[in-house]
Amino acid sequence: MTTAKSTLARKRRQRRVRAKISGTAQRPRLNVFRSLSGIYAQVIDDVAGHTLASASSVDTQLAPELVGKNKVDQATLIGKTVAERALAEGITEVVFDRGGYLYHGRIKALADGAREGGLKF
Repeated sequence: MTTAKSTLARKRRQRRVRAKISGTAQRPRLNVFRSLSGIYAQVIDDVAGHTLASASSVDTQLAPELVGKNKVDQATLIGKTVAERALAEGITEVVFDRGGYLYHGRIKALADGAREGGLKF
């Protein structure tokens, strides 16, 4: 269970990273949010303020594929799915935004899945 102190520390790291990186139309930002039960990924153009592609563990199209898989395997599948959807929109390169989380476990699995899916970052 996360505490208020650890959530504030993550938010502080997130703001620090977000001040340095920004997504453009040519190279949007791949943002990741991780909760205790799910994982969410969005490809965002910060200049226009639009989400270009997204995938999550609560996506109804992916629900049958996620049944019975552990969280790391689910994150890999979400990464591959968001990469496929981004490629369909003509996006090949992104800036990875880990959202203040450690690059470990589900975050790393999502990034590896997105790379397998064809995104470059």
